Amino acid sequence: MRRLPRWAWCAAVGWGTVDAVTYTALRGAASQSVSRSVAAGRLGLCSLPVLLTRPVFSSPVLAFLCGRNFRAALPPVTMPDRRPFERLPTDVRPVNYGLCLKPDLIDFTFEGKLEATVQVKNATNQIVMNCADIDIITASYAPEGDEEIHATGFNYQNEDEKVTLSFPSTLQKGAGMLKIDFVGELNDKMKGFYRSKYTTAAGEMRYAAVTQFEATDARRAFPCWDEPAIKATFDVILIVPKDRVALSNMNLIDRKPYPEDENLVEVKFARTPIMSTYLVAFVVGEYDFVETRSADGVLVRVYTPVGRAEQGKFALEVAAKTLPFYKDYFNVPYPLPKIDLIAIADFAAGAMENWGLVTYRETALLIDPKNSCSSSRQWVALVVGHELAHQWFGNLVTMEWWTHLWLNEGFASWIEYLCVDHCFPEYDIWTQFVSADYTRAQELDALENSHPIEVSVGHPSEVDEIFDAISYSKGASVIRMLHDYIGDEDFRKGMNQYLTKFQEKNAATEDLWESLEQASGKPIAAVMNTWTKQMGFPLICVESEQSEDSVVLKLSQKKFCASGADNSDDSYQWMVPISICTSESPASATVKILMDKPEMTVVLEGVKPHQWVKLNPGTVGFYRTQYSSEMLESLLPGIRDLSLQPVDRLGLQNDLFSLARAGMINTVEVLKVMEAFVNEPNYTVWSDLSCNLGILSTLLSHTDFHEEIQCFVRDVFAPIGQRLGWDPKPGEGHLDALLRGLVLGKLGKAGHQPTLEEARRRFKEHVEGRNALSADLRSPVYVTILKYGDSSTLETMMKLHKQADMQEEKNRIERVMGAIADQELIKKVLSFSLSEDVRPQDTVSVIGGVAGGSKLGRKCAWSFVKDNWEELYNRYQGGFLISRLIKLSLDGFASDKMATEIKAFFDAHPVPSAERTVQQCCENILLNADWLKRDAEAIHHYLLQRKASSSTV
Repeated sequence: MRRLPRWAWCAAVGWGTVDAVTYTALRGAASQSVSRSVAAGRLGLCSLPVLLTRPVFSSPVLAFLCGRNFRAALPPVTMPDRRPFERLPTDVRPVNYGLCLKPDLIDFTFEGKLEATVQVKNATNQIVMNCADIDIITASYAPEGDEEIHATGFNYQNEDEKVTLSFPSTLQKGAGMLKIDFVGELNDKMKGFYRSKYTTAAGEMRYAAVTQFEATDARRAFPCWDEPAIKATFDVILIVPKDRVALSNMNLIDRKPYPEDENLVEVKFARTPIMSTYLVAFVVGEYDFVETRSADGVLVRVYTPVGRAEQGKFALEVAAKTLPFYKDYFNVPYPLPKIDLIAIADFAAGAMENWGLVTYRETALLIDPKNSCSSSRQWVALVVGHELAHQWFGNLVTMEWWTHLWLNEGFASWIEYLCVDHCFPEYDIWTQFVSADYTRAQELDALENSHPIEVSVGHPSEVDEIFDAISYSKGASVIRMLHDYIGDEDFRKGMNQYLTKFQEKNAATEDLWESLEQASGKPIAAVMNTWTKQMGFPLICVESEQSEDSVVLKLSQKKFCASGADNSDDSYQWMVPISICTSESPASATVKILMDKPEMTVVLEGVKPHQWVKLNPGTVGFYRTQYSSEMLESLLPGIRDLSLQPVDRLGLQNDLFSLARAGMINTVEVLKVMEAFVNEPNYTVWSDLSCNLGILSTLLSHTDFHEEIQCFVRDVFAPIGQRLGWDPKPGEGHLDALLRGLVLGKLGKAGHQPTLEEARRRFKEHVEGRNALSADLRSPVYVTILKYGDSSTLETMMKLHKQADMQEEKNRIERVMGAIADQELIKKVLSFSLSEDVRPQDTVSVIGGVAGGSKLGRKCAWSFVKDNWEELYNRYQGGFLISRLIKLSLDGFASDKMATEIKAFFDAHPVPSAERTVQQCCENILLNADWLKRDAEAIHHYLLQRKASSSTV
């Protein structure tokens, strides 16, 4: 599953960039019982000798608390106070599911028939399965060649989402057929089998029936053994209105009239390979499609809303290039005859890798050649690459249990970049990886309330909290480091061995390490266990001594903490692949070593006194570096004269900024370094610089000298803004478009008068229809005119939102509305977030945009969240969107008092699924408060001194 972009609105409001395409995300929320009226009244498919119902299903209580001080020598960390949990008994196992579903798109119910071929492994008189929000009508078991035995009782264990079918006699060992008739609800919670609202070209409101099963929601669509290791084949039949498209994992093999209703058809799909339940999918709705065949003969289709097939062509092109790329990379063919990619209107995650039927948010799949910006094209390419990687890594070979989720998601989050680099080398995507994934993972992993990559999961309800930047971005970063340590050839050899050995089976993290170890001959498990089984990462401290024509480096490692390096606890230790380069060859390592002890000495021969030495070229190793003052001084000219690689200029600045946040150096030193970027041409370097200045600007919004940091931002960004101008020049490409949007948005939000005036002029022409804004300029223009706009500006933006027929444009507007400065208008935007005009999954973006827009916006957003907590919690119960809402509403505060208030609120309004998020937010707020107390005065003095000296020049 692909997380959502890490605050695409960051770019729009002038913080980071839309390419910070990766932060948190996953699946929808909530559980809701099927109504008794549904069970009693809509049973055309089911026989009705008896109707058994059950109590309303309540959302499970999560207890997935943060862990700390984990050691590499220990097994995967078990979180404290977890709910008691037992996996399903092994007495009965499915071989094949014969599944027939009949969704009702008017009354939002569905009827189901399950005929499952099963193997009774041990004699038993009961069958335990997963089941949630479903009412079973009848159940029976027929041993092969023997009479049917009807179940005499259904015992629902609501909290554990299980049902026990009791039989009057013992089911003997051997094969048999389990039959279950059941009913359920097409819920509105974006999980399980749910309804998704859309509007036809004629303006009529209609609904599609769609699925989202990862992690544990197949059980909301049909009773099943809903654990990733319990694999089976699936034969799916859908009974649907004859004017609707019906899709499932496999190709259609039969479509015929449904004898009981002339308006319905029965659609039958081919049998799937052996697969896990969470990868099953079905969609019923109205769609157009575009299609092609990949170079290796796979039928590829992209399904779009009706009338928008053209918007599927870019994703189709990417998918058709991606399938052969992965086939060649893994040396394993794609095993299905087709793959469909489909845009779903209401979708909580970015996308979901269902085998052969990949579901996406509209904004993660659809591209309009005229109205989509460059960052959207890049985002679509990355998400398509991510989900198609899962077709091998996750679908063909599946994690044995959710403990190994990181391997699925971390690997896909790494290889999506490899794929996009292959398809679009002009994107410079690996530099963007460092800004989008690597540094974001380090921000989170430096907290006391982080967690190891590999967390022992018990109850499946604990899974939600590990779909985070640790599983995805840190996972991707350590795999990138591992790939570099092994080398591409041996890495590919090991991957092929792993996929071949475990295809259609399940595997654990250790299985991959074993394959890579055999292929490379290197101690992979020993190295990687230090990165996956303990949380955090090292700070490598470096000192150098010149000895004639050689340099002696003294290296030491200690755990990096957001509150300052952890000097009190030396039991954290990593096996760190260290690369070292010099100014003679900045892009390649002179020396590579494995640092497997707390301290090491390295001698570099042939290094003259005037040459600089740098660790971690390419910013591949997952660690931060603290140089001696002399070494740092020698590196800084490489920023101004560009002799350092872009990714290393970025990494150096980001390390210094993080050291300042942690109180290990003064923030003023970082501001001085930032001024050295005056000649910087690289988009991603500017992106990271912008994001860090945004963080600093938010911090200083709590002071009375916020305008001074805005002046600093204008001074830093004005020269590059002047060079770029507003209009594309001949020969410019993708990265120039991204850079222009970033810089103009930053200058506009900081109050750069020429930018503000030009933004207003262009916006006026856009609204009047005289000269439409290019898609790449819309976010920076919108945020600028809103930041300094009034009620009529907001009214105009709301009209543009209403008129927009593309979700990308609606989202673009939603994310920047919070830039408005007036308190009453801020409240109007917040009310708008819960209106029918905003899709449920996008409410969070609107509220987050307000909280990130200003100090006043942050205060209003938090009040709004508290006042509307019941509605918001009911909308997102238990899912990842509630965690995201909390994070975005709270992260910018900077006082002990606010941390206390927030803790008290969530003590009174517990959110078990977001408990770690609340702890992380409170920790960040206290860290911000310390940072402000520590450095505010020095920053103010520096900014005033700088201003005075510039005015005398």
